[in-house]
Amino acid sequence: MLPGTIAAIATPLGEGGIAIIRISGPDAIHVTDQIFRPAGSNHRRLSIALSHTVHYGHIVHDSQLVDEVLVTVLRAPRTFTREDTVEISCHGGVLISRQVLNATLAVGARLAEPGEFTQRAFIHGRIDLAQAEAVADLIHSRTELAARVAQDQLAGKLSKRIQRLRDDLMHTLAHIEAHIDFPDEDISPDTRTTLTQRLEAGLQFIEELLQTAREGQILRRGIRAAIIGRPNVGKSSLLNQLLGHDRAIVSPVAGTTRDTIEETANVRGIPVVFIDTAGLRNAGDAVEEQGIRRTHAALDRAELILHVLDASAPLTSEDIDLLRQLKERPHIVVLNKSDLPRALDLCDSLNDPSSVVELSCANGTGLETLKDAIQKRVWKGVNTPENIEVTINARHQEVLRRARESTRNTLQALRTDLPLELVAIDLRMAADAVGEVVGKTTTEDLLNSIFRQFCLGK
Repeated sequence: MLPGTIAAIATPLGEGGIAIIRISGPDAIHVTDQIFRPAGSNHRRLSIALSHTVHYGHIVHDSQLVDEVLVTVLRAPRTFTREDTVEISCHGGVLISRQVLNATLAVGARLAEPGEFTQRAFIHGRIDLAQAEAVADLIHSRTELAARVAQDQLAGKLSKRIQRLRDDLMHTLAHIEAHIDFPDEDISPDTRTTLTQRLEAGLQFIEELLQTAREGQILRRGIRAAIIGRPNVGKSSLLNQLLGHDRAIVSPVAGTTRDTIEETANVRGIPVVFIDTAGLRNAGDAVEEQGIRRTHAALDRAELILHVLDASAPLTSEDIDLLRQLKERPHIVVLNKSDLPRALDLCDSLNDPSSVVELSCANGTGLETLKDAIQKRVWKGVNTPENIEVTINARHQEVLRRARESTRNTLQALRTDLPLELVAIDLRMAADAVGEVVGKTTTEDLLNSIFRQFCLGK
């Protein structure tokens, strides 16, 4: 992070009612004072304005009126960055917001780097590193469940648990180092048992956190679900039903879908990227052949497969071959057209009859049952979506795995009466690794890597 006063557009670029330019740093108010002209009989300079007040006026640059604005003055330390902060609300639009930003840059501010506002909040102690990452998770949330989990992490639920774990490890380390300083006093059997139990409890807690990694990945990234089957079994109709609107063209003519279509839907709080694919059959022309190749590619990348069958027609040899191919893959067999007379007999084609869901895309019957089945197939963590409180991301998972290994080594050393100096080394490594989750032990490269993933203005 570079010093100085920074500025950036904090709202998405494009046309809109308003845009917000955020300025933060020791000269934020002075910078704005140079380009802001307050209006009204009771106007006052921003330099003498009270904190958390809003002021009406105009932005003027090079003697030219730029825009009519509202300026919010926020004085340190009661701000997001714990620095003096100004937010200029101007008319939305790419041109106007850029002109206001350029005016601030011309009088002393510099353009903020991606994530620099949040990085300053972390460096100044307003939030820890896990909370900073939660800011990005909240911005990128695609479901209400993902947003709630991110909000809980931003509120400190994960941080408090990590801090409690680190405190326990440090307390144990202090106890061991005290015995190293006074070698004449051996650790009594009772004390050794107490320390071992404390470390075992810490190891159990690390294991529980690691089990939430997959849940966190699902909420942040979602899963890819390919909808496959023969032509005209209702794949595109199923996609439209799952999305709640018509996205794919539906036609009684077989082979209408020639390319893959991807759309994201919220299924019981899980972001699911559904991929409608071309029907699997012998291609009738070069275009359909290309579409079928893309279907196979989507099938290879999918984490869940919805195999759609026509319940009103007998199984074909292609259906049976595909059912056999999918036995080792996470899949759900969807029997569409259940509103029509049944002609399909699965017989012994399935290993797991519970993976079958009947529905009708014509009237929506069975759609909620399918959503329940998708949630059950995808969500295999220790928590249900309803009671989930914390999840870890890939970075947390990597450092907690190191903490787990070091804690195991510490326990082994204690149990085999190895020198306490060796015990302390492993335990210190475990405590440092846990501290990396919340930023107690970090490097500049790590911080830059994390905050570069943020957008400008945040």
